Amino acid sequence: MGLTLAEQILSHAARQTVRAGEVVTVQVDLAMMHDSLSPGIIKVLHDELGAERVWDCERVAVVIDHVAPASNVQTAGHQQTVRRWVHEQGITHFFDVGRGISHQVLVEEGLAQPGMVITGSDSHSTAYGCVGAFGTGMGTTDIALVVATGKTWMRVPETVLVRAHGRFYPGVSAKDLALKVARLIRAEGATYAAVEWHGVDFLSIGDRMTLATLSIEVGGKAGLIPPTGPAVEGLHLPNWLGVQEGASYQQVVEVNLDMLEPQVSCPHHVDNVVDVSELGRVAVDVVYLGTCTNGRYEDLAAAARILKGRKLAPGMRMIVVPASSEVLQRAIADGSLSILLAAGATIGTPGCGACIGRHMGVLAPGEVCVFTGNRNFRGRMGSPDAAIYLASPEVRRPPH
Repeated sequence: MGLTLAEQILSHAARQTVRAGEVVTVQVDLAMMHDSLSPGIIKVLHDELGAERVWDCERVAVVIDHVAPASNVQTAGHQQTVRRWVHEQGITHFFDVGRGISHQVLVEEGLAQPGMVITGSDSHSTAYGCVGAFGTGMGTTDIALVVATGKTWMRVPETVLVRAHGRFYPGVSAKDLALKVARLIRAEGATYAAVEWHGVDFLSIGDRMTLATLSIEVGGKAGLIPPTGPAVEGLHLPNWLGVQEGASYQQVVEVNLDMLEPQVSCPHHVDNVVDVSELGRVAVDVVYLGTCTNGRYEDLAAAARILKGRKLAPGMRMIVVPASSEVLQRAIADGSLSILLAAGATIGTPGCGACIGRHMGVLAPGEVCVFTGNRNFRGRMGSPDAAIYLASPEVRRPPH
């Protein structure tokens, strides 16, 4: 009987064969902390655990990305505390304001590799599944324990298999596949399960990250894409990791990409998804392009292709926040950024931006936003009276 990807990775980390439902202690390969939770993690380390040093300064990564740059004096003070602690601990993997979103940066830096167990102080740490790592988000105390000991415990998750067939039509992308799955199995459909995505070997690492990050939006403990295909060439591929015949899946979801049209998640729930052709006319105040889900170079380039030679409609604004400095530099180099600016877009510092509603473009009461991010519940990006529609950067009605 074969093992799922989650079972394989956790078996390797536990140094014994484990299966779904078992509770195991595993060695963690990498722990990620970001600015919003790091002050609390540091406090737990010092005050509750009495840990003077992290377990391995080479296996802890700290990123200032959630409110970057700081939006007020209190936030600036918290970030100052984090910087001082990083220096005291001798942590080498520290990425300050402007480098970008933790998940994007750790993949760009080669810190996330296939077969790793990666824990992060962010729910979208499922993103590391884009390279075939078991990435999962944890709270303050759990991350503090990982940082102090290098270990964590968990129940081995069951796996929901998403099997894609065919290829996307132009204008349809990984975001549409992920939203389609949310539409089919609903927001609780993969609660505490690993979501394993098959049939997507042709996708880039960036598109795979879109699938992995959105796995949490259907309840996933992890989101895993098999590390096969051209995109993963050059990564450290362990010979023990791969799709095995006979693996047991909790549920199998089949999606025909040949028939998929652009999907839109309507307010105020991620799984409130419809085909774009089903929507009537919706007056939009702001288009927000960014986040760990769709703030990559491919996303900026796709938007630039659509907007080349065009201007934003009067009364509409567009905010573009690249996922990382590398994304920004690449968009500058090929002219995509100039096209977006010429169309009337505003560019923000690489990072999370207004995704959590704390700065850099929060929404006012009654505003309607088309958002390339991952969550659209009330108050996510500012006012609870705003309306957020989730979609891909190139969403448009198909020709009839």
